[in-house]
Amino acid sequence: MPPAYRLNQLCKARDLLGDVTQPSVSIGQAAREASMSPYHFIRTFAAAFGETPHQFRTRQRMSNAQRLLARGHSVTEVCLELGFASLGSFSSLFSRQMGISPAAYQRSLRRSVYIPDWTPHPPSCLLLMGGPEAIAIFEKRLRRI
Repeated sequence: MPPAYRLNQLCKARDLLGDVTQPSVSIGQAAREASMSPYHFIRTFAAAFGETPHQFRTRQRMSNAQRLLARGHSVTEVCLELGFASLGSFSSLFSRQMGISPAAYQRSLRRSVYIPDWTPHPPSCLLLMGGPEAIAIFEKRLRRI
């Protein structure tokens, strides 16, 4: 078989493994997609992509977990969405890979959101009660901060 055909087959198998909406894709299924035996598939995949299929799948799942946690999904939702067997296995794997627990990761994102060129606006009750003079005082205090 030509090397280009083999690489094309490996890429199809990688796409199958990378689809985290299919949590139960096995190495055997991916190897069949690449038209190889499972052992040959693992060796060839590692040689072509620099990581084993399992490492690739784990990296994809953790990347998706980070994305879902950043979007505000709960840790339990993320665990179930990515097809982990239990919340404990997901949390321990996430902690090992990222160096921080999923909940702590989500909290750190909430604290570190930066919105460029944002300035607080005066509350509307200030407009109603104090008028333009109160707004001028608010803006003057804001400049000192």
